[in-house]
Amino acid sequence: MRVLVTDPIADAGLDRLRDAGHEVTTAYDATGDALLDAVSDAHALIVRSGTAVTDAVFEAAPDLVIVARAGIGVDNIDIDAATDHGVMVANAPAGNVRAAAEHTVALAFAAARSIPQAHARLDAGSWAKDDYLGTELSGKTLGVVGLGRVGQEVATRLDSLGMDLVAYDPYIGEDRAAQLGAELVDIETCVARADFLTIHVPLTDETDGLIGEAELARMDGGYVINVARGGVVDEDALADAAQDGVIAGAALDVFRTEPLPAASPLHDADSIITTPHLGASTKAAQENVATDTADQVVAALAGDPVVNALNAPSAERSAFDRIRPFVDLAETAGTVAAALFDPRIERVDVTYQGEVADEDVALVTAAAQQGAFAGLEWQVNAVNAPRVAEERGIAVTETKNHRSEAYQSLVSVTVGNGDAELTVSGTLFAGDDPRLVEIDGFRVEAAPNGHMLVARNHDTPGVIGFIGGVLGTAEVNIAGMFNAREARGGEALTVYNLDADVPARALDELAGDDRIVDVTSIELNGE
Repeated sequence: MRVLVTDPIADAGLDRLRDAGHEVTTAYDATGDALLDAVSDAHALIVRSGTAVTDAVFEAAPDLVIVARAGIGVDNIDIDAATDHGVMVANAPAGNVRAAAEHTVALAFAAARSIPQAHARLDAGSWAKDDYLGTELSGKTLGVVGLGRVGQEVATRLDSLGMDLVAYDPYIGEDRAAQLGAELVDIETCVARADFLTIHVPLTDETDGLIGEAELARMDGGYVINVARGGVVDEDALADAAQDGVIAGAALDVFRTEPLPAASPLHDADSIITTPHLGASTKAAQENVATDTADQVVAALAGDPVVNALNAPSAERSAFDRIRPFVDLAETAGTVAAALFDPRIERVDVTYQGEVADEDVALVTAAAQQGAFAGLEWQVNAVNAPRVAEERGIAVTETKNHRSEAYQSLVSVTVGNGDAELTVSGTLFAGDDPRLVEIDGFRVEAAPNGHMLVARNHDTPGVIGFIGGVLGTAEVNIAGMFNAREARGGEALTVYNLDADVPARALDELAGDDRIVDVTSIELNGE
Protein backbone atom coordinates (compact mmCIF):
# COMPACT_ATOMS: atom_id res chain seq x y z
CA MET A 1 0.00 0.00 0.00
CA ARG A 2 1.08 3.61 -0.53
CA VAL A 3 2.17 5.78 2.40
CA LEU A 4 2.54 9.52 1.81
CA VAL A 5 4.85 11.46 4.16
CA THR A 6 4.46 15.24 3.92
CA ASP A 7 6.66 16.35 6.83
CA PRO A 8 10.18 15.01 7.48
CA ILE A 9 10.57 12.12 9.90
CA ALA A 10 13.64 10.09 10.82
CA ASP A 11 14.81 7.49 8.31
CA ALA A 12 14.19 4.75 10.88
CA GLY A 13 10.46 5.27 10.44
CA LEU A 14 10.61 5.28 6.65
CA ASP A 15 12.72 2.10 6.71
CA ARG A 16 10.18 0.37 8.94
CA LEU A 17 7.39 1.18 6.50
CA ARG A 18 9.38 -0.12 3.54
CA ASP A 19 10.37 -3.27 5.45
CA ALA A 20 6.66 -3.95 5.94
CA GLY A 21 6.23 -3.93 2.17
CA HIS A 22 4.68 -0.50 1.71
CA GLU A 23 5.51 2.05 -0.96
CA VAL A 24 6.71 5.26 0.68
CA THR A 25 6.41 8.63 -1.07
CA THR A 26 7.70 11.88 0.42
CA ALA A 27 6.25 15.26 -0.54
CA TYR A 28 7.65 17.69 2.02
CA ASP A 29 6.76 20.84 0.10
CA ALA A 30 3.27 19.83 -1.03
CA THR A 31 0.52 22.31 -0.21
CA GLY A 32 -2.81 23.25 -1.75
CA ASP A 33 -3.66 21.42 -4.95
CA ALA A 34 -0.27 19.69 -4.96
CA LEU A 35 -1.09 18.10 -1.60
CA LEU A 36 -4.54 17.02 -2.78
CA ASP A 37 -3.01 15.44 -5.86
CA ALA A 38 -0.29 13.67 -3.88
CA VAL A 39 -2.73 12.17 -1.37
CA SER A 40 -5.33 11.09 -3.93
CA ASP A 41 -4.16 7.47 -4.08
CA ALA A 42 -2.57 7.20 -0.62
CA HIS A 43 -3.67 4.63 1.95
CA ALA A 44 -1.85 6.35 4.81
CA LEU A 45 -0.65 9.90 5.47
CA ILE A 46 2.11 10.79 7.93
CA VAL A 47 2.44 14.41 9.04
CA ARG A 48 3.98 16.55 11.72
CA SER A 49 2.85 20.08 12.51
CA GLY A 50 3.60 21.52 9.06
CA THR A 51 0.75 19.93 7.11
CA ALA A 52 -2.85 21.05 7.56
CA VAL A 53 -5.04 17.98 7.12
CA THR A 54 -8.41 19.49 6.26
CA ASP A 55 -11.74 18.14 5.04
CA ALA A 56 -10.52 18.80 1.49
CA VAL A 57 -7.64 16.36 2.05
CA PHE A 58 -10.04 13.62 3.12
CA GLU A 59 -12.34 14.37 0.19
CA ALA A 60 -9.38 13.96 -2.17
CA ALA A 61 -8.22 10.64 -0.65
CA PRO A 62 -10.94 7.96 -0.94
CA ASP A 63 -8.53 5.13 -0.05
CA LEU A 64 -7.10 6.78 3.05
CA VAL A 65 -7.13 4.51 6.12
CA ILE A 66 -5.07 6.47 8.64
CA VAL A 67 -3.50 9.86 9.25
CA ALA A 68 -0.62 9.51 11.69
CA ARG A 69 0.91 12.50 13.47
CA ALA A 70 4.60 12.01 14.24
CA GLY A 71 4.32 13.70 17.61
CA ILE A 72 1.68 14.58 20.20
CA GLY A 73 -0.36 17.57 19.03
CA VAL A 74 -3.02 17.01 16.39
CA ASP A 75 -4.51 20.49 16.18
CA ASN A 76 -3.47 20.61 12.50
CA ILE A 77 -5.74 17.64 11.73
CA ASP A 78 -9.50 17.99 11.34
CA ILE A 79 -10.47 14.96 13.43
CA ASP A 80 -14.20 15.47 12.89
CA ALA A 81 -13.68 15.41 9.13
CA ALA A 82 -11.48 12.32 9.47
CA THR A 83 -14.19 10.55 11.45
CA ASP A 84 -16.86 11.49 8.93
CA HIS A 85 -14.74 9.94 6.19
CA GLY A 86 -13.93 6.84 8.23
CA VAL A 87 -10.23 7.68 8.52
CA MET A 88 -8.38 6.87 11.69
CA VAL A 89 -6.24 9.55 13.33
CA ALA A 90 -3.36 8.50 15.57
CA ASN A 91 -0.43 10.23 17.21
CA ALA A 92 2.84 9.19 18.80
CA PRO A 93 2.68 10.65 22.30
CA ALA A 94 5.33 8.53 23.97
CA GLY A 95 8.30 8.86 21.63
CA ASN A 96 9.32 12.36 22.65
CA VAL A 97 8.10 12.38 26.26
CA ARG A 98 11.57 12.20 27.77
CA ALA A 99 12.95 14.84 25.42
CA ALA A 100 10.09 17.26 26.12
CA ALA A 101 10.39 16.71 29.86
CA GLU A 102 14.14 17.31 29.83
CA HIS A 103 13.71 20.47 27.77
CA THR A 104 11.14 21.70 30.28
CA VAL A 105 13.55 21.14 33.15
CA ALA A 106 16.35 22.82 31.20
CA LEU A 107 14.17 25.89 30.57
CA ALA A 108 13.18 26.03 34.22
CA PHE A 109 16.83 26.21 35.24
CA ALA A 110 17.65 28.63 32.42
CA ALA A 111 14.86 30.98 33.48
CA ALA A 112 15.68 30.72 37.17
CA ARG A 113 19.34 31.60 36.59
CA SER A 114 18.96 33.91 33.54
CA ILE A 115 21.46 31.74 31.68
CA PRO A 116 20.74 32.87 28.08
CA GLN A 117 20.63 36.53 29.09
CA ALA A 118 23.92 36.29 30.96
CA HIS A 119 25.51 34.45 28.04
CA ALA A 120 24.37 37.14 25.59
CA ARG A 121 25.78 39.90 27.79
CA LEU A 122 29.10 38.11 28.18
CA ASP A 123 29.25 37.39 24.46
CA ALA A 124 28.74 41.13 23.86
CA GLY A 125 31.72 41.93 26.10
CA SER A 126 29.90 42.78 29.35
CA TRP A 127 30.84 41.04 32.64
CA ALA A 128 27.37 41.36 34.20
CA LYS A 129 28.05 39.28 37.30
CA ASP A 130 26.13 41.59 39.62
CA ASP A 131 23.12 42.03 37.34
CA TYR A 132 21.68 38.53 37.69
CA LEU A 133 20.53 37.17 41.04
CA GLY A 134 19.18 33.73 40.44
CA THR A 135 16.50 31.60 42.10
CA GLU A 136 17.04 28.07 43.43
CA LEU A 137 14.41 25.48 42.59
CA SER A 138 14.85 23.46 45.77
CA GLY A 139 12.20 24.32 48.32
CA LYS A 140 10.03 26.13 45.79
CA THR A 141 6.56 25.08 44.60
CA LEU A 142 6.09 23.63 41.13
CA GLY A 143 2.63 24.05 39.63
CA VAL A 144 1.92 21.52 36.89
CA VAL A 145 -0.96 22.20 34.53
CA GLY A 146 -1.67 18.83 32.96
CA LEU A 147 -0.41 15.60 34.57
CA GLY A 148 -0.18 13.57 31.39
CA ARG A 149 2.91 11.71 30.24
CA VAL A 150 5.18 14.77 29.96
CA GLY A 151 3.72 16.44 33.04
CA GLN A 152 4.38 13.33 35.10
CA GLU A 153 7.96 13.07 33.86
CA VAL A 154 8.59 16.72 34.73
CA ALA A 155 6.97 16.32 38.14
CA THR A 156 9.12 13.29 38.92
CA ARG A 157 12.34 15.02 37.95
CA LEU A 158 11.70 18.26 39.79
CA ASP A 159 10.26 16.51 42.83
CA SER A 160 13.64 14.83 43.20
CA LEU A 161 15.20 18.30 43.46
CA GLY A 162 13.15 19.08 46.54
CA MET A 163 10.29 21.01 44.99
CA ASP A 164 6.75 20.88 46.39
CA LEU A 165 4.19 19.83 43.79
CA VAL A 166 0.68 21.08 43.12
CA ALA A 167 -1.19 20.15 39.96
CA TYR A 168 -4.28 21.00 37.99
CA ASP A 169 -5.72 18.21 35.84
CA PRO A 170 -9.45 17.42 35.84
CA TYR A 171 -8.81 14.10 34.10
CA ILE A 172 -6.52 12.42 36.61
CA GLY A 173 -7.38 10.75 39.89
CA GLU A 174 -6.17 11.89 43.29
CA ASP A 175 -4.50 8.51 43.91
CA ARG A 176 -2.33 8.80 40.83
CA ALA A 177 -1.43 12.41 41.67
CA ALA A 178 -0.51 11.32 45.19
CA GLN A 179 1.78 8.62 43.78
CA LEU A 180 3.66 11.41 42.04
CA GLY A 181 3.83 13.46 45.23
CA ALA A 182 1.44 16.09 43.84
CA GLU A 183 -1.59 17.72 45.42
CA LEU A 184 -4.53 18.14 43.05
CA VAL A 185 -6.00 21.65 43.16
CA ASP A 186 -8.11 23.90 40.93
CA ILE A 187 -6.46 26.08 38.30
CA GLU A 188 -6.66 29.25 40.40
CA THR A 189 -4.94 27.60 43.37
CA CYS A 190 -2.33 25.94 41.16
CA VAL A 191 -1.35 29.27 39.64
CA ALA A 192 -1.40 31.17 42.93
CA ARG A 193 0.81 28.68 44.76
CA ALA A 194 3.30 28.10 41.95
CA ASP A 195 6.76 29.61 42.04
CA PHE A 196 7.30 27.80 38.74
CA LEU A 197 4.27 27.06 36.54
CA THR A 198 4.79 24.48 33.80
CA ILE A 199 2.22 23.77 31.08
CA HIS A 200 1.54 20.29 29.67
CA VAL A 201 -1.88 20.32 28.01
CA PRO A 202 -3.00 20.16 24.36
CA LEU A 203 -4.45 23.19 22.63
CA THR A 204 -8.23 22.81 22.64
CA ASP A 205 -11.20 25.14 22.94
CA GLU A 206 -11.02 24.49 26.67
CA THR A 207 -7.32 25.32 27.05
CA ASP A 208 -6.99 28.14 24.53
CA GLY A 209 -5.77 31.16 26.56
CA LEU A 210 -5.97 29.13 29.77
CA ILE A 211 -3.12 31.14 31.29
CA GLY A 212 -4.08 34.76 30.74
CA GLU A 213 -3.85 38.11 32.47
CA ALA A 214 -5.92 37.10 35.50
CA GLU A 215 -3.92 33.90 36.09
CA LEU A 216 -0.56 35.65 35.68
CA ALA A 217 -1.59 38.31 38.19
CA ARG A 218 -1.97 35.55 40.82
CA MET A 219 1.60 34.33 40.42
CA ASP A 220 3.28 37.06 42.44
CA GLY A 221 6.72 36.95 40.86
CA GLY A 222 6.87 33.37 39.60
CA TYR A 223 8.10 31.81 36.37
CA VAL A 224 6.06 30.34 33.49
CA ILE A 225 7.40 27.44 31.40
CA ASN A 226 5.57 26.22 28.28
CA VAL A 227 6.87 23.32 26.19
CA ALA A 228 3.36 22.08 25.32
CA ARG A 229 1.36 23.98 22.71
CA GLY A 230 1.31 27.61 21.66
CA GLY A 231 -1.88 29.44 22.46
CA VAL A 232 -2.41 27.93 25.90
CA VAL A 233 -0.58 30.95 27.33
CA ASP A 234 -1.78 34.41 26.27
CA GLU A 235 1.47 35.75 24.79
CA ASP A 236 0.51 39.43 24.93
CA ALA A 237 -0.52 39.12 28.58
CA LEU A 238 2.68 37.23 29.35
CA ALA A 239 4.86 39.89 27.75
CA ASP A 240 3.06 42.63 29.71
CA ALA A 241 3.38 40.67 32.96
CA ALA A 242 7.12 40.21 32.40
CA GLN A 243 7.68 43.85 31.47
CA ASP A 244 5.71 45.06 34.49
CA GLY A 245 7.42 42.69 36.93
CA VAL A 246 4.22 40.77 37.68
CA ILE A 247 6.18 37.60 36.94
CA ALA A 248 9.90 37.10 37.36
CA GLY A 249 10.34 35.50 33.97
CA ALA A 250 9.22 32.89 31.49
CA ALA A 251 10.57 30.34 29.04
CA LEU A 252 8.60 29.32 25.97
CA ASP A 253 9.33 26.67 23.34
CA VAL A 254 5.97 26.88 21.56
CA PHE A 255 3.95 29.78 20.18
CA ARG A 256 0.54 30.49 18.72
CA THR A 257 2.16 31.40 15.41
CA GLU A 258 5.30 29.54 14.38
CA PRO A 259 7.87 30.68 13.44
CA LEU A 260 7.51 33.36 16.09
CA PRO A 261 6.86 36.67 14.28
CA ALA A 262 9.50 39.37 14.54
CA ALA A 263 6.82 41.76 15.85
CA SER A 264 5.93 39.53 18.80
CA PRO A 265 6.08 41.42 22.13
CA LEU A 266 7.84 38.38 23.59
CA HIS A 267 11.05 39.65 21.95
CA ASP A 268 10.88 42.86 23.97
CA ALA A 269 10.86 41.28 27.42
CA ASP A 270 14.42 40.52 28.54
CA SER A 271 13.20 38.07 31.20
CA ILE A 272 11.46 35.84 28.64
CA ILE A 273 13.49 33.03 27.07
CA THR A 274 12.37 31.63 23.73
CA THR A 275 13.48 28.51 21.86
CA PRO A 276 12.24 27.45 18.39
CA HIS A 277 10.07 24.42 19.28
CA LEU A 278 12.97 22.22 20.34
CA GLY A 279 11.08 20.03 22.83
CA ALA A 280 11.28 16.92 20.67
CA SER A 281 14.54 17.80 18.96
CA THR A 282 16.83 15.04 20.12
CA LYS A 283 18.12 12.23 17.96
CA ALA A 284 16.58 9.58 20.19
CA ALA A 285 13.21 11.34 20.29
CA GLN A 286 13.06 11.78 16.53
CA GLU A 287 13.82 8.11 15.94
CA ASN A 288 11.34 6.99 18.60
CA VAL A 289 8.56 9.17 17.21
CA ALA A 290 9.26 8.04 13.65
CA THR A 291 9.24 4.34 14.47
CA ASP A 292 6.21 4.64 16.76
CA THR A 293 4.33 6.43 13.99
CA ALA A 294 5.39 3.90 11.39
CA ASP A 295 4.33 1.02 13.63
CA GLN A 296 0.84 2.48 13.93
CA VAL A 297 0.53 2.92 10.20
CA VAL A 298 1.68 -0.66 9.61
CA ALA A 299 -0.84 -1.88 12.18
CA ALA A 300 -3.72 0.11 10.70
CA LEU A 301 -3.05 -1.09 7.16
CA ALA A 302 -2.87 -4.68 8.42
CA GLY A 303 -6.08 -4.38 10.43
CA ASP A 304 -4.21 -4.71 13.71
CA PRO A 305 -4.74 -2.57 16.84
CA VAL A 306 -3.64 1.04 16.71
CA VAL A 307 -2.94 1.77 20.34
CA ASN A 308 -2.91 5.56 20.00
CA ALA A 309 -5.98 5.95 17.80
CA LEU A 310 -7.73 9.19 18.75
CA ASN A 311 -11.07 8.73 17.00
CA ALA A 312 -11.63 4.98 17.06
CA PRO A 313 -11.83 2.24 19.67
CA SER A 314 -8.85 -0.05 19.92
CA ALA A 315 -7.34 -2.63 22.23
CA GLU A 316 -4.06 -3.31 23.95
CA ARG A 317 -1.76 -5.43 21.82
CA SER A 318 -1.73 -8.19 24.43
CA ALA A 319 -5.54 -8.48 24.28
CA PHE A 320 -6.03 -7.98 20.56
CA ASP A 321 -5.21 -11.56 19.57
CA ARG A 322 -7.94 -12.78 21.93
CA ILE A 323 -10.65 -10.47 20.61
CA ARG A 324 -9.72 -10.26 16.94
CA PRO A 325 -11.85 -13.27 15.86
CA PHE A 326 -14.81 -11.69 17.64
CA VAL A 327 -14.30 -8.44 15.70
CA ASP A 328 -14.94 -10.21 12.40
CA LEU A 329 -17.73 -12.30 13.94
CA ALA A 330 -19.55 -9.24 15.31
CA GLU A 331 -19.28 -7.40 12.01
CA THR A 332 -20.74 -10.41 10.20
CA ALA A 333 -23.54 -10.80 12.74
CA GLY A 334 -24.40 -7.11 12.33
CA THR A 335 -24.37 -7.40 8.54
CA VAL A 336 -26.64 -10.45 8.52
CA ALA A 337 -29.02 -8.98 11.10
CA ALA A 338 -29.41 -5.73 9.17
CA ALA A 339 -29.86 -7.55 5.85
CA LEU A 340 -32.69 -9.67 7.28
CA PHE A 341 -34.41 -6.83 9.12
CA ASP A 342 -36.71 -5.02 6.73
CA PRO A 343 -37.93 -2.06 8.83
CA ARG A 344 -35.81 0.93 9.70
CA ILE A 345 -33.17 0.22 12.35
CA GLU A 346 -33.56 2.43 15.41
CA ARG A 347 -31.35 0.54 17.84
CA VAL A 348 -28.42 -1.87 17.88
CA ASP A 349 -27.82 -4.00 20.98
CA VAL A 350 -24.60 -5.98 21.31
CA THR A 351 -24.53 -8.68 24.00
CA TYR A 352 -21.50 -10.62 25.21
CA GLN A 353 -21.77 -13.86 27.15
CA GLY A 354 -19.08 -16.08 28.62
CA GLU A 355 -15.34 -15.51 28.49
CA VAL A 356 -15.50 -12.73 25.89
CA ALA A 357 -17.39 -10.62 28.44
CA ASP A 358 -14.16 -10.36 30.43
CA GLU A 359 -12.42 -8.53 27.58
CA ASP A 360 -12.33 -4.89 26.51
CA VAL A 361 -14.84 -5.19 23.66
CA ALA A 362 -15.15 -1.58 22.48
CA LEU A 363 -13.57 -2.54 19.16
CA VAL A 364 -15.94 -5.50 18.80
CA THR A 365 -18.98 -3.31 19.46
CA ALA A 366 -17.78 -0.82 16.84
CA ALA A 367 -17.41 -3.69 14.37
CA ALA A 368 -20.99 -4.80 15.08
CA GLN A 369 -22.18 -1.30 14.27
CA GLN A 370 -20.04 -1.31 11.14
CA GLY A 371 -21.80 -4.44 9.96
CA ALA A 372 -25.26 -3.19 10.88
CA PHE A 373 -24.75 0.11 9.06
CA ALA A 374 -22.97 -1.27 5.99
CA GLY A 375 -26.04 -0.73 3.86
CA LEU A 376 -26.49 2.86 5.02
CA GLU A 377 -23.18 4.48 4.13
CA TRP A 378 -20.80 4.12 1.24
CA GLN A 379 -17.79 3.96 3.56
CA VAL A 380 -18.74 2.93 7.06
CA ASN A 381 -16.13 1.37 9.35
CA ALA A 382 -15.18 1.11 13.00
CA VAL A 383 -14.02 4.73 12.95
CA ASN A 384 -17.21 6.41 11.80
CA ALA A 385 -19.84 3.82 12.78
CA PRO A 386 -20.50 5.46 16.18
CA ARG A 387 -20.83 8.83 14.42
CA VAL A 388 -23.28 7.31 11.93
CA ALA A 389 -25.35 5.96 14.83
CA GLU A 390 -25.37 9.35 16.54
CA GLU A 391 -26.29 11.29 13.41
CA ARG A 392 -29.11 8.90 12.52
CA GLY A 393 -30.48 8.71 16.05
CA ILE A 394 -29.73 4.99 16.38
CA ALA A 395 -29.32 3.91 20.01
CA VAL A 396 -26.41 1.53 20.65
CA THR A 397 -26.13 -0.53 23.84
CA GLU A 398 -23.52 -2.97 25.07
CA THR A 399 -24.37 -5.68 27.61
CA LYS A 400 -22.12 -8.24 29.29
CA ASN A 401 -23.02 -11.49 30.99
CA HIS A 402 -20.05 -13.44 32.27
CA ARG A 403 -22.02 -16.71 32.13
CA SER A 404 -23.04 -18.59 28.99
CA GLU A 405 -24.98 -21.82 29.23
CA ALA A 406 -24.28 -23.27 25.80
CA TYR A 407 -21.01 -21.73 24.58
CA GLN A 408 -17.64 -20.69 25.91
CA SER A 409 -18.23 -17.26 24.39
CA LEU A 410 -21.23 -15.86 22.54
CA VAL A 411 -21.69 -12.54 20.73
CA SER A 412 -25.22 -11.46 19.81
CA VAL A 413 -26.20 -8.48 17.68
CA THR A 414 -29.82 -7.34 17.83
CA VAL A 415 -31.26 -4.74 15.47
CA GLY A 416 -34.69 -3.36 16.07
CA ASN A 417 -37.14 -0.54 16.47
CA GLY A 418 -40.25 0.04 18.53
CA ASP A 419 -42.21 -2.68 16.72
CA ALA A 420 -39.80 -5.50 15.91
CA GLU A 421 -36.31 -6.85 16.43
CA LEU A 422 -34.02 -9.51 15.02
CA THR A 423 -31.00 -11.16 16.65
CA VAL A 424 -28.03 -12.93 15.11
CA SER A 425 -25.63 -14.75 17.45
CA GLY A 426 -22.21 -16.18 16.79
CA THR A 427 -19.46 -18.07 18.52
CA LEU A 428 -16.03 -19.57 17.83
CA PHE A 429 -15.51 -23.28 17.37
CA ALA A 430 -12.06 -24.72 18.16
CA GLY A 431 -10.82 -21.33 19.32
CA ASP A 432 -11.01 -19.31 16.10
CA ASP A 433 -13.48 -20.98 13.72
CA PRO A 434 -16.52 -18.64 13.51
CA ARG A 435 -20.09 -19.91 13.34
CA LEU A 436 -23.48 -18.24 13.32
CA VAL A 437 -25.47 -20.31 15.80
CA GLU A 438 -28.76 -18.43 15.96
CA ILE A 439 -30.68 -16.29 13.47
CA ASP A 440 -33.92 -14.71 14.63
CA GLY A 441 -34.57 -17.51 17.10
CA PHE A 442 -33.64 -20.35 14.75
CA ARG A 443 -30.74 -22.55 15.87
CA VAL A 444 -28.27 -22.99 13.04
CA GLU A 445 -24.59 -23.75 12.59
CA ALA A 446 -23.64 -21.66 9.59
CA ALA A 447 -20.18 -20.69 8.38
CA PRO A 448 -20.28 -16.89 8.02
CA ASN A 449 -18.29 -16.27 4.86
CA GLY A 450 -18.56 -15.68 1.14
CA HIS A 451 -21.92 -15.78 -0.58
CA MET A 452 -24.87 -16.64 1.62
CA LEU A 453 -28.53 -17.16 0.96
CA VAL A 454 -30.96 -17.08 3.88
CA ALA A 455 -34.40 -18.49 3.13
CA ARG A 456 -37.50 -18.58 5.33
CA ASN A 457 -40.13 -21.01 4.21
CA HIS A 458 -43.11 -23.03 5.35
CA ASP A 459 -41.96 -26.43 6.58
CA THR A 460 -43.48 -28.50 3.81
CA PRO A 461 -41.95 -31.27 1.67
CA GLY A 462 -40.09 -30.27 -1.46
CA VAL A 463 -39.16 -26.71 -0.57
CA ILE A 464 -35.47 -27.35 -0.07
CA GLY A 465 -35.40 -29.37 -3.29
CA PHE A 466 -37.09 -26.51 -5.14
CA ILE A 467 -34.51 -24.02 -3.84
CA GLY A 468 -31.69 -26.33 -4.83
CA GLY A 469 -33.18 -26.75 -8.29
CA VAL A 470 -33.44 -23.01 -8.85
CA LEU A 471 -29.84 -22.51 -7.74
CA GLY A 472 -28.70 -25.38 -9.96
CA THR A 473 -30.45 -23.91 -12.98
CA ALA A 474 -28.70 -20.62 -12.24
CA GLU A 475 -25.39 -22.56 -12.07
CA VAL A 476 -24.83 -21.57 -8.43
CA ASN A 477 -23.20 -24.38 -6.47
CA ILE A 478 -24.20 -25.03 -2.85
CA ALA A 479 -21.10 -25.39 -0.65
CA GLY A 480 -23.01 -25.97 2.60
CA MET A 481 -26.51 -25.90 4.02
CA PHE A 482 -27.82 -25.42 7.56
CA ASN A 483 -31.51 -25.89 8.29
CA ALA A 484 -33.66 -25.23 11.34
CA ARG A 485 -37.40 -25.06 12.03
CA GLU A 486 -39.70 -23.74 14.73
CA ALA A 487 -41.84 -26.87 14.86
CA ARG A 488 -43.02 -29.57 12.49
CA GLY A 489 -45.16 -27.95 9.84
CA GLY A 490 -44.27 -24.45 11.04
CA GLU A 491 -41.75 -22.00 9.65
CA ALA A 492 -38.21 -23.04 8.78
CA LEU A 493 -35.01 -21.13 8.09
CA THR A 494 -32.15 -22.36 5.96
CA VAL A 495 -28.72 -20.83 5.44
CA TYR A 496 -26.91 -21.74 2.23
CA ASN A 497 -23.20 -21.14 1.66
CA LEU A 498 -22.72 -20.69 -2.07
CA ASP A 499 -19.83 -20.54 -4.51
CA ALA A 500 -21.27 -17.52 -6.37
CA ASP A 501 -23.77 -14.73 -6.02
CA VAL A 502 -27.40 -15.54 -6.78
CA PRO A 503 -28.66 -13.84 -9.99
CA ALA A 504 -31.62 -11.50 -9.60
CA ARG A 505 -33.84 -13.69 -11.79
CA ALA A 506 -33.23 -16.66 -9.50
CA LEU A 507 -34.09 -14.58 -6.42
CA ASP A 508 -37.29 -13.44 -8.10
CA GLU A 509 -38.22 -17.05 -8.90
CA LEU A 510 -37.63 -18.12 -5.32
CA ALA A 511 -39.56 -15.18 -3.85
CA GLY A 512 -42.49 -15.89 -6.18
CA ASP A 513 -43.10 -19.35 -4.71
CA ASP A 514 -45.94 -19.36 -2.15
CA ARG A 515 -44.06 -21.73 0.14
CA ILE A 516 -41.20 -19.27 0.61
CA VAL A 517 -41.78 -16.48 3.11
CA ASP A 518 -38.60 -14.52 2.43
CA VAL A 519 -35.25 -14.99 0.72
CA THR A 520 -32.19 -12.77 1.14
CA SER A 521 -28.83 -12.88 -0.60
CA ILE A 522 -25.90 -11.67 1.52
CA GLU A 523 -22.26 -11.16 0.55
CA LEU A 524 -19.65 -11.37 3.29
CA ASN A 525 -15.90 -10.76 3.49
CA GLY A 526 -15.95 -8.65 0.32
CA GLU A 527 -16.85 -11.62 -1.89
